[in-house]
Amino acid sequence: MSDRQRTRGRLQFLLIAGIFFGPLLLAAWLYYSGDALQPESRANHGMLLEPIVSLVDAVPGSPIHDSRSWRLLYANDGDCGDRCRSSLHTLRQSRLMLGKEMDRVERVFLHGEHAPDTLFIAEEHGGLITLQDAALRVVLDNKKPESLPAGGFYLIDPLGNLVLYFGPGINPRDMVDDIKRLLKLSRIG
Repeated sequence: MSDRQRTRGRLQFLLIAGIFFGPLLLAAWLYYSGDALQPESRANHGMLLEPIVSLVDAVPGSPIHDSRSWRLLYANDGDCGDRCRSSLHTLRQSRLMLGKEMDRVERVFLHGEHAPDTLFIAEEHGGLITLQDAALRVVLDNKKPESLPAGGFYLIDPLGNLVLYFGPGINPRDMVDDIKRLLKLSRIG
């Protein structure tokens, strides 16, 4: 056997070995390198509330259970000033941006001791459900991640589970993207 044939045989052997062991080595490197190729951003904009909290169990007598739709809830303790009105506007616009899916989502305003201006609600936010429920507020405050600012929006599924929390400064388009994704995957509500 000549040196040329021997060299060619070795190259063929190395090529076959590389085809077999190459993917194994690449897989081992990806596994043990940790976050080397993890994407920088997440697909969702809201914070998934884990563990899942059933509001039916946590606040059994709450009027929040009167519906079998998805609910987008905004909670405000004090008077409904500029920040509150801006949040209600975001709530309304987010639902409208859902397009044909908007009938699957109800807007809920959880207010404090002072009832909101009924004329303002009727003129600007028709269809908005307003309620006062101290027990529900306590549950929401306890289940919101401490690292996130208060004054955001909660998404509740038709079974009464807290699903997502959106921070107060969220772009309505980002909130709508998350909600549309959930509605597309959901077989309920």
